[in-house]
Amino acid sequence: MSNLLKNENECTKEMEMTLCVEENRSSEEMVCGQTAAEEENDLLAFAELLDERIIRAAQDMGFRKLTPIQEQAIPYLLCGEDIIGQAQTGTGKTAAFGIPAIQKVDPELKKLQTVILCPTRELAMQAAEEIRKLAKYMHGIKVLPIYGGQDISRQISGLRGVQIIVGTPGRVMDHMRRHTIKLDHVNMVVLDEADEMLNMGFREDMELILGQIPNEHQTALFSATMPQPILDITNKFQKDAKLVKVASKELTIPLVSQKYYRVKSQDKDAACVRLLEYYQPKLCLIFCNTKKKVDELAEVLKRAGYQAEALHGDMSQAQRDVAMNRFRNGSTNILIATDVAARGIDVDDVEAVINYDIPQDVEYYVHRIGRTGRAGRTGRSFTFVSGREIFKIREIEKFCRTTVEEKKFPGAAKVLKAKADKYLNQAWELHEHEDMELMRNFLQRKMEAEGCDALELAAAMLKMQVGDKQEEIAVDEYAVRRTGRYDDKGRDRGGRGDRVRNFDRSRRDSAGQRSTEGGRDGAERRGAEGSRRGSAERRTAESSHRDGAERRKQEGSRRDGYDQRGKASGRGRGDRDRSYKASRRAE
Repeated sequence: MSNLLKNENECTKEMEMTLCVEENRSSEEMVCGQTAAEEENDLLAFAELLDERIIRAAQDMGFRKLTPIQEQAIPYLLCGEDIIGQAQTGTGKTAAFGIPAIQKVDPELKKLQTVILCPTRELAMQAAEEIRKLAKYMHGIKVLPIYGGQDISRQISGLRGVQIIVGTPGRVMDHMRRHTIKLDHVNMVVLDEADEMLNMGFREDMELILGQIPNEHQTALFSATMPQPILDITNKFQKDAKLVKVASKELTIPLVSQKYYRVKSQDKDAACVRLLEYYQPKLCLIFCNTKKKVDELAEVLKRAGYQAEALHGDMSQAQRDVAMNRFRNGSTNILIATDVAARGIDVDDVEAVINYDIPQDVEYYVHRIGRTGRAGRTGRSFTFVSGREIFKIREIEKFCRTTVEEKKFPGAAKVLKAKADKYLNQAWELHEHEDMELMRNFLQRKMEAEGCDALELAAAMLKMQVGDKQEEIAVDEYAVRRTGRYDDKGRDRGGRGDRVRNFDRSRRDSAGQRSTEGGRDGAERRGAEGSRRGSAERRTAESSHRDGAERRKQEGSRRDGYDQRGKASGRGRGDRDRSYKASRRAE
């Protein structure tokens, strides 16, 4: 046990010399800083805690300064603490738990001492390879990746004398059932990408593995997010775990240029080819959301003349290994993958990432674009946006605290020029390093036979290489303003409350306008109707007045003894009286 850590008191004392710890009382979140002397966070700061052979191996790998997750997690793990590390892919988590795991292993004990669980085969292979590099000067330490898809008998033979295994939960469970893995001497368990293992349905396997470890051990859990099932696992299997968290501002990728293009769904294949033709990346990763689309796009690019490989979960392990090896060694420069299959991709020279489909989970966006812009290099990320997906871009910007700039696709003329320049530059480089005398003779004979000059012949040869000018790619003119929330550039116009208030205000304004206009119209109508009624009443009154006057005149004429024509009727009142008396005497 000569390489085990110093006793706990000694370790705690050295930690106090190295770290300045702040404790958040509400969440018990530990944020570690530097020594009082404000030294840089390089690996030598832990020289008293680590074996010098580990430091030498890390320096050979290019380690100079520790990442925030490494700086915070390594001291706790060296002192046997349980930790919860919240950090994204590409932040250096493998070294954060790999260095303490190697330090704690006893090379003399040829038994399993550390178990590291990863969600995918690729991630397990990648982590195992990095830990091997860190332990290359630590003779007697053996690291083995175990995963499904590989001959299990071969793994069983390789498990003899292994101290560290890095495996997927399903295959580790398989070996436990076969009793080819024994957990009696395990003192450290690491759950890497725990949230992803939950998403893939490994929760029961994870809990069963943790529950089968008989002895006291420390548990390190690393996860990009902290959903409730993760918290349940920590409460059940960890003791006084320290939370080590990378701040959100450290999750952005400052060296990656982030752009998005509006494109119709049916034009995405052509858009992908357009970007590859124009930017001509040496290595490019393309992400799709479905396995079917990965296969379809791989065929499209192969027909377009590109060396493209597909990578997804339905492929056999041998097929996946071939695809990854071809991408790593440059035999193919385009790898098309799903998110889960790409978790273990660790290639430093990726120049561009194309999000053919926007990831369904915003956090996957960080995982994707983190594959480029590594090791101090710059990189590009391009995202295709169709229709209402513009809202997802705004969510990504908010989550990553960054800006994703909208761009227009390079025109067909620009692409043609880029292809011609590439071909001409390659031809000229060849001219400088090869003997061209025989080629000149061939060209001279052809020009004499056809009666053409060198420029005409060169133009024809260039045309054969670059092809014809392609059609322009139409921009997806989705009218986002129809949603009422965003303008045509995706900028926020306000929430639903703002839209309701604006709608109510417009209704009130419209109602007021209608009321004013209605008032004017009503007054005019009432005035016109009043005038018509007044004229009718006046005509009726005049007619009644004339009729009354006529009747009164006629009645007056009859009283005065005149008939209707104004002639004397002889029938005045006195005449009537005399006639009456005469008729009585006659009786």
